[in-house]
Amino acid sequence: MTATTDGGGAITGGADPRHDSAAAPAVAAAGPSGGDTGLHPGVQEAVDRAVRELLDRQDPAGWWKGDLQTNVTMDAEDLLLRQFLGIGDEAVTRAAALFIRGEQQADGTWATFHGGPPELSATIEAYVALRLAGDPPDAPHMARASAWIRERGGIASARVFTRIWLALFGWWSWDHLPELPPELVFLPPWVPLNIYDFGCWARQTIVPLTVVSALRPVRPAPFLLDELHTDARNPYPAKPLAPMTSWDGAFQRMDKVLHLYRRVAPRRLRRAAMDAAGRWIVERQENDGCWGGIQPPAVYSVIALHLLGYDLGHPVMRAGLESLDRFAVWREDGARMVEACQSPVWDTCLAAIALADAGVRPDHPALVKAADWMLGEEIRRSGDWAVRRPGLAPGGWAFEFHNDTYPDVDDTAEVVLALRRIHHPEPAKVEAAVARGTSWTLGMQSKDGAWAAFDADNTSTLPNRLPFCDFGEVIDPPSADVTAHVVEMLAAEGKAADPRTRRGIAWLLAEQEEDGSWFGRWGTNYVYGTGSVVPALTAAGIDPGHPAVRRAVGWLESVQNEDGGWGEDQRSYQDRSWAGKGASTASQTAWALMALLAAGEREGEAVRRGLVHLVGTQRADGTWDEPYFTGTGFPWDFSINYHLYRQVFPLTALGRYLYGEPFGQAAARRTGRPPAAARVPAEEA
Repeated sequence: MTATTDGGGAITGGADPRHDSAAAPAVAAAGPSGGDTGLHPGVQEAVDRAVRELLDRQDPAGWWKGDLQTNVTMDAEDLLLRQFLGIGDEAVTRAAALFIRGEQQADGTWATFHGGPPELSATIEAYVALRLAGDPPDAPHMARASAWIRERGGIASARVFTRIWLALFGWWSWDHLPELPPELVFLPPWVPLNIYDFGCWARQTIVPLTVVSALRPVRPAPFLLDELHTDARNPYPAKPLAPMTSWDGAFQRMDKVLHLYRRVAPRRLRRAAMDAAGRWIVERQENDGCWGGIQPPAVYSVIALHLLGYDLGHPVMRAGLESLDRFAVWREDGARMVEACQSPVWDTCLAAIALADAGVRPDHPALVKAADWMLGEEIRRSGDWAVRRPGLAPGGWAFEFHNDTYPDVDDTAEVVLALRRIHHPEPAKVEAAVARGTSWTLGMQSKDGAWAAFDADNTSTLPNRLPFCDFGEVIDPPSADVTAHVVEMLAAEGKAADPRTRRGIAWLLAEQEEDGSWFGRWGTNYVYGTGSVVPALTAAGIDPGHPAVRRAVGWLESVQNEDGGWGEDQRSYQDRSWAGKGASTASQTAWALMALLAAGEREGEAVRRGLVHLVGTQRADGTWDEPYFTGTGFPWDFSINYHLYRQVFPLTALGRYLYGEPFGQAAARRTGRPPAAARVPAEEA
């Protein structure tokens, strides 16, 4: 029975699952609940249902992982890869086509996030994939798609990556694509536009694409795509160059120079560059065969190595292709969805935090097992991050099952916060891992005092100007959400007064928007940023009465939806008027509540309405529904629906309502750990 609200807003519900002998031992006695006796029982019932559901989801090995849903370009490019390599599989093609058709909108288009506007490149790639699957161009759903594509400028208006895929089959000319010379790999790190000026995800994609761009392969096309041009007789309409005095104009003209260089590039130099790129790629293949734990670099790496002479039976190629198969999620209806990435470390630390904050005993076997698994995932060797931080000792965690080259600051901070909530039978083992992770994180601080996800000081804006880089964010500057998670972790480690922590806090305060919110780089968007920063500031000793905290509270209250929840559409990345606006979601409502609770608003009306919304929308099995995308890969350009967000964040928020802040006085009474940080006067912040 799902809990509902009565006429006065109090939460009521069904049978108390705390009486369930299987669930009762998991949850510690509730902490002080304040004076709101009308809300507390319903919240506790919702927490118990969610705890039981989340515990049931844990893998026997100790980890959690929800589906990571993006858009149909992943599925389309998977089919195009198989066509290019000649390894098409009828069952896979049929299942992928079923998924792609199911994502098509009524007007024949495809969007890149739930409820979003049509997107040209996604629609082109989905259309081509369905043609590969045998859908005739005159079928109604296909005709609607091709008509819309032509109205929006056809293939010529698509992003570069889409046109690269089409060039592989002769549907587009390589001459009409930006040049990407493999000699880039020889540029030292101090030269502008070297490969380490790019974010790790872009770097891993660009290096193999330099090989593809140099060799310009073309496989026989199984059909024509004349219907996707505005004029099939003139598929390459001329486009005016930007003014020479602009950055765009300068790089467009540089691209023309690179096209000329291609004709005269010394053969031995080019061959050496491609060989160096090939070695770079192979050296970064992970133990599971993937590259960086993400699908796009893996796809292009497989193509590049194949072009360099690696046959499909080579161990490197076999492992790479097998890793891509593991990105597939087979659904009950027979459809096959390809994940762009998998998030077990991220999901596991967030699940452990949620369970601990919801009152699950810190020595509960599920939490201890999760800690064991996280400890086993620690990365103890150097990676590409060391190019900017030579001499820094490794220690940290990545996002995926296997990604030793690219541990990230965000995961490391959250894993440490999770481990600190768990009573492990080998505390020395935890202490050593936490010490290494904390030291590595401090060493990854950028010059401005903040933290980025994967690299330090990856802030040059030149890569974003390249004609090639129209697929999304290609650099990794510091962000408010990552910096906030680090500050929260450092506070939990007793380092709130450390000068490095104070620099991070100063950066966060300076980055606050005029309306009181913070921009969210890795989650959507201002609700995520604000939901990350406020708990970090108060954990680090900033008083809830600080003006920055009060402005944040005022902003959150101003964007609360009528139903009591919070939501924010991906369009806020392009249009500031969308900030804090969108259909209410479980995860975004939880982020807002976490900020408000940290700001001391436990008895406030906004918190009460948010709790009513969360409890009232919970399903009988303890889950929440969330079709909307609240995760971010590239702001606006690549959106993510983390299917576990709808579970872990509501549970965290509801648990903090019941038990207080995780490292505050209430938690100290429950766990035996001292409070994380002493209060720091506002004037010292």
